[in-house]
Amino acid sequence: MFWPEGERRRLLQGTGVPEAVEKDLANIRSEYHSVVLPFMEAHPDLFSPRVRSLELYQQLVALVMAYSQVLSGSFQEPLEEEEDEKEPNPPLMVPAADILNHVANHNANLEYSPNCLRMVATQPIPKGHEIFNTYGQMANWQLIHMYGFAEPYPDNTDDTADIQMVTVREAALQGAKDEAERLQLCERWDYLCELEMVGEEGAFVIGREEVLTEEELTTTLKVLCMSAEEFRVLKEQDGWGDKREEDSLAITNIPRLKESWRQLLRDSVLLTLQAYATDLKAEQDLLGNKDAYSKLSWREQQALQVRYGQKMILHQLLELTG
Repeated sequence: MFWPEGERRRLLQGTGVPEAVEKDLANIRSEYHSVVLPFMEAHPDLFSPRVRSLELYQQLVALVMAYSQVLSGSFQEPLEEEEDEKEPNPPLMVPAADILNHVANHNANLEYSPNCLRMVATQPIPKGHEIFNTYGQMANWQLIHMYGFAEPYPDNTDDTADIQMVTVREAALQGAKDEAERLQLCERWDYLCELEMVGEEGAFVIGREEVLTEEELTTTLKVLCMSAEEFRVLKEQDGWGDKREEDSLAITNIPRLKESWRQLLRDSVLLTLQAYATDLKAEQDLLGNKDAYSKLSWREQQALQVRYGQKMILHQLLELTG
């Protein structure tokens, strides 16, 4: 959030990060003016006018957000099985553990016992090598959003690419033959909204080896690609019935999906790729040129890793739906 807006948009266009940061900033401004500033003004003996600034509050929030993500992702005490229905335990501050950096292929984990917390190696760590914890299963866009760094490709095995839900709707509408078909698609979209399978701000999340939102994407493709008669029957019947194996959206099963499903998914990927300012080939060339890559600024390098990882996942989908 401390990058200049122009730089943030230029380097991270299409990744989802600029939109996430803008939401953060809007929430911070709203909270500052509606809650924080009135509280400080009501307690002038505690808060000098010199510290009543949105800029300072933004810095404090950024610090808390970064640590709270670490705590909730890695340092939050797990619930006992019989306590599943209770409220989760509050985050814990672990000063020694929170100095460890994050990688997806981490070599240590925080373990809990009734009397202590222990950071335990999960594999042999040679003398002089860094001990890595995990902040959770985080894609590169989440890492750069919260912490300002990304893992170089292909190290982040938790990386993902998003296809906005409304992009799938747009792809379906672009394929409509006439106004009647467009109206039918809008009706089906409304039906999916009622099922809470889609939303105006939601996204389908695609990993390297699995679709993390498999149920939502499967249901969306199925409904939008149905014939009018199939949709009529669907609305009349109670429930979906048994899920068929050929409807699975496991990455390896995508080539065996119905042709209409594959075409809609492919069109959605192509629309998603249009949101980026650069293409995959240009970034492959840059990553393959060590001299050119070394001349990039830190922010440019990290943003490149975010974009490239997402595009590799999206191009994998293009190959599978081709």
